[in-house]
Amino acid sequence: MAEATRKAVRTASPLGTVANDAGHSPSGAVAPEALSTKSPAHSALRFPRYFSKSTISPYDEVQWEHRIAAITDAGGKTIFEQKDVEIPVDWSMTATNIVASKYLHGPLNTPERESGVRALVGRVAETIRDWGLNGGYFATPEDAAIFHDELVHLLVTQKVAFNSPVWFNVGCDRLEPKSDAQNWHWNPHTCGVEFSVTGYRTPQCSACFINAVDDSLDSILTLAKTEGMLFKWGSGTGTNLSSIRGSMEQLSGGGTASGPLSFMRGFDAFAGVIKSGGKTRRAAKMVILNVDHPDIVDFIECKAKEEAKAWALMREGYDGSSGPDSEAYSSIFFQNANNSVRVTDEFMRAVEKDAEFTTHTVKDHNIVKTYRARDIMKKIAEATWQCGDPGMQYDTTINRWHTSKNTARINASNPCSEYMFLDNSACNLASFNLLKFVTPAGTFDIQAYRNAIDIMITAMDILVDNSGYPTEAIAKNSHDYRPLGLGYANLGALLMAFGLPYDSDAGRDFAATLTAIMCGEAYLQSSRVAEKCPPLASATPLTASVEHEGGACPGFYVNREPFLDVIRMHRAEVNHIGKSKNSAEPFVVPQLDELIAASRDCWDQALAHGEKHGYRNSQVTVLAPTGTIGFMMDCDTTGIEPDLALVKYKKLVGGGMIKIVNNTVPGALFKLGYNNDQVDAIVSYIDATGTIEGAPGIKAEHLAVFDCSFKPSKGTRSIHYMGHVKMMAATQPFLSGAISKTVNLPHDCSLDDIAEAYLESWRLGLKAVAVYRDGSKGAQPLNVSDGNKAKEITRENPVLDQAADRVLAALSSGKPATEADLKALEAKISEKIEVTAKSVVDAAGAFTAALASLVTGTRSGSPSAQDQDLNAPPRTVRHRLPEERASLTHKFGIAGHEGYITVGLYPNGQPGEIFIKMAKEGSTVSGLMDSFATATSLALQHGVPLKVLCEKFAHSRFEPSGWTGNEQIGFAKSIMDYIFRWLQLRFLSGHQLSLFAGLTGGAASAASPSATLGASSAASSSFALPSEAERSEAQRPAQWKDLQFSPEQHSSTRGMGATSAPQSGILPEVGAGSSSLTANSSSLMPSVEDRGIYHAADAMRDMYDMGDAPSCHTCGAIMVRNGSCYRCMSCGSTSGCS
Repeated sequence: MAEATRKAVRTASPLGTVANDAGHSPSGAVAPEALSTKSPAHSALRFPRYFSKSTISPYDEVQWEHRIAAITDAGGKTIFEQKDVEIPVDWSMTATNIVASKYLHGPLNTPERESGVRALVGRVAETIRDWGLNGGYFATPEDAAIFHDELVHLLVTQKVAFNSPVWFNVGCDRLEPKSDAQNWHWNPHTCGVEFSVTGYRTPQCSACFINAVDDSLDSILTLAKTEGMLFKWGSGTGTNLSSIRGSMEQLSGGGTASGPLSFMRGFDAFAGVIKSGGKTRRAAKMVILNVDHPDIVDFIECKAKEEAKAWALMREGYDGSSGPDSEAYSSIFFQNANNSVRVTDEFMRAVEKDAEFTTHTVKDHNIVKTYRARDIMKKIAEATWQCGDPGMQYDTTINRWHTSKNTARINASNPCSEYMFLDNSACNLASFNLLKFVTPAGTFDIQAYRNAIDIMITAMDILVDNSGYPTEAIAKNSHDYRPLGLGYANLGALLMAFGLPYDSDAGRDFAATLTAIMCGEAYLQSSRVAEKCPPLASATPLTASVEHEGGACPGFYVNREPFLDVIRMHRAEVNHIGKSKNSAEPFVVPQLDELIAASRDCWDQALAHGEKHGYRNSQVTVLAPTGTIGFMMDCDTTGIEPDLALVKYKKLVGGGMIKIVNNTVPGALFKLGYNNDQVDAIVSYIDATGTIEGAPGIKAEHLAVFDCSFKPSKGTRSIHYMGHVKMMAATQPFLSGAISKTVNLPHDCSLDDIAEAYLESWRLGLKAVAVYRDGSKGAQPLNVSDGNKAKEITRENPVLDQAADRVLAALSSGKPATEADLKALEAKISEKIEVTAKSVVDAAGAFTAALASLVTGTRSGSPSAQDQDLNAPPRTVRHRLPEERASLTHKFGIAGHEGYITVGLYPNGQPGEIFIKMAKEGSTVSGLMDSFATATSLALQHGVPLKVLCEKFAHSRFEPSGWTGNEQIGFAKSIMDYIFRWLQLRFLSGHQLSLFAGLTGGAASAASPSATLGASSAASSSFALPSEAERSEAQRPAQWKDLQFSPEQHSSTRGMGATSAPQSGILPEVGAGSSSLTANSSSLMPSVEDRGIYHAADAMRDMYDMGDAPSCHTCGAIMVRNGSCYRCMSCGSTSGCS
């Protein structure tokens, strides 16, 4: 019976040959006489014109120009250049560079090289149209032509973009017809999957893959090969290794199993080798282990332990400045994958109730060990706190929303965790630019949005059977289940443009409706395709065993009831949208009733149509990170992310770069009711300071609208991490897959903050979440070096030790200790503690000085405050050093320039003089350094605090600049930058001065409303507001008090991967003002001179705390966090984003 059904379906499904029902010939021409005999059940798709016009080509509706596309590295060297690139005039220079360097096909400077966007879009759109014609998708050639024009419009106007593999590969058989590439693909003639040489005729179109592995050496080695081929073509893959026996389990032939971690080392090394040969980005990989696996604790801790080794190597002189490619990091394991723990509701409830949880053997499911569930969660929080891994995936939630439960469960995800589906499956992605659907009247065009969804779902489904796949199993599942990943970008910019805070009920309602419409309309169009297009033959025995009639995916007929149940669950969630209507917040979602009505209509139709005709695709939507394609569409924000900052740096077409305030800011201000003059003044203030806090006339209740991911250096506001979690929760119910996003917590967050973020994500129904503590890559483990190798020191009570260190540090600086630290010490008065000798000496010195001042009063000869002439410079007394004094000498090197710093010390150990000697330098440089050292010495001896000098001279920019080889400093922007950062590190806090000191929030008081631009440095420093207070042990919730870390893990040490452009002078300090601000205040800020080596991300870093993002492996610019990976804002390279 099954075979008879299979034959019947094959007969009805001649995709790519003569489609009997559609009347298509192999060339795509339609026989007129066939139209009248076409079966009503499979009449193929018809498309009306919505965006395009029949009288004009969609290419002619935009203006074009020719540009030079060029990308430079950190040293100003041109690493890519293409002249006369044809680009729409509305596209930015960044989009131009990304398209030219990443997507245009053919050797540079040859006639075979594609000329620009017109050629690129034409290659992709025409190929998809032709594939659709051959596959029987279109009712007439006219419908195919309309579909093509609509698709071209969406692409050239930056409304949407396919994932990168489509741009890399689709249609390239025109340009490279003799390619000998081989892959697995669907053969429409035999109605089966086969392996052969097809070149670019069946190209790889999917960015996301999930691979299975069995508990056998053959399967494990096959997985390594499959991953290698995927990395080669720029795609990422994820695998759940829980099927591999634990390291204590017995083998059938005797002996003990190696366990999954041993094979992870091999997979990691393989990925590290292959990534260097990729032309687009690093290898992207996800490794998952179930929480009940016997090796789960080793898996949780593996990455943190390896990073501790990297720090030990750096202390021995190995370079670690360039991240994964450096000497230190390339010699350790587990750096080429994201790790995630797969947890069940059972485990999470055990954590909440402080109950026990048991791990089991893989083969026989015997009990291995029983843990306190909270202890496992503690280990997850500890490892995340230290290195950002592992993330968490919520297995019960994932499989509750699974449309194909009868086939198999969902075990894994792609590297960024947005695609979650069957093992051995693939997904092609595309994303909308939401801001492009805002009308000139300022409303969101719902109908245009829905029409665009219809076009894209059709195009993406056409890709499925015309793509190539790395394995037979993936090819078969792709054909039978046909998962798609439609998503969006620029949500953060859209919310700001509409005057809605990202972290608000109104913002979440708006996002929920847009996501609901996208997913509902996508399933509706998928059902229309199932109704109108020819039936599909089965590729797997399971789907062939079930009778099916119609054009739905074969997997639907196996999973009809669970599939429709999930659709009903999506539909029911629409009823939960609208919380902002009853919110006390002063924000109203425009068109909310209309948006909710459209959401209901989409899902009502999707369910009704699907009950009758089924669905062509088992999944239709995800929210991907949109790294490179976000640049292509000129999106201000990527994926579901909020805006990074209010000010950005933009490349100019003729070269150079300018600083601009986001275009969404003025629109938001107008929507909030501000007039032209007020908007001009506020925007000018933002341009000058990088923040809206303190801007003239801004209302306090409106500040939240302009909150961003990064905290501005002259402000205190940013989106709270729970705001990110809540936004994910608002959109998750309307996605087939999940969301690629990392929830960033502040550097000084506590362990219970991380644990609570994971717990709340589960409670709110997320499928997965990754948590990253800003700066955690720079958290140095507690180690010392004996000159040969690093030895680890274990402290009995590290949290108490740190409290003691903080108390001593406060005393030495003349400040009172925090009550929380004192209480923590009082609670354990009999405990032994370890503190540094320096902290004791500093505290003793401060105490002695305080006693002396009490006994002797004001030093004789020192002018009192009453004697001072306030209209003249202050008079001070020079405190000379003793004739014989202790000193220390430090050798340094900056980009090949060596030098020595000698610091003379007062009897209390504080610096009183500095000598700077530059080796092999001319008399001019040596003379300048000598003179500067003398001036600094005089300042110190006249009472100028070293802290003031460090804050003033650190981060000054001029040549020479470069990597220093000092693991605690990393990149130095100048000799002055190095000297004063080293002085601060050595003599003040005991930790490295933040790379952005003076720019990030300090310990100064709140900004004075009367402060004005151009005020003195003292006045301007008042704008650096306090950072968030550090939580102590005594402040933690009771259930997390047992989570502890070594003291140095709570330090303020930041990452060393920062680079900045060499630029003369010191960044002037800018005060905050309201009364004296003018439209020309932006001129008070330093201009940014683009010398070809000053990247947008580096300029951004001068105004915002961007964490410890790595430098780009292509051009050297600082990358920014993007979903679960990083992207470069200069050249478009990513660490795994689509």
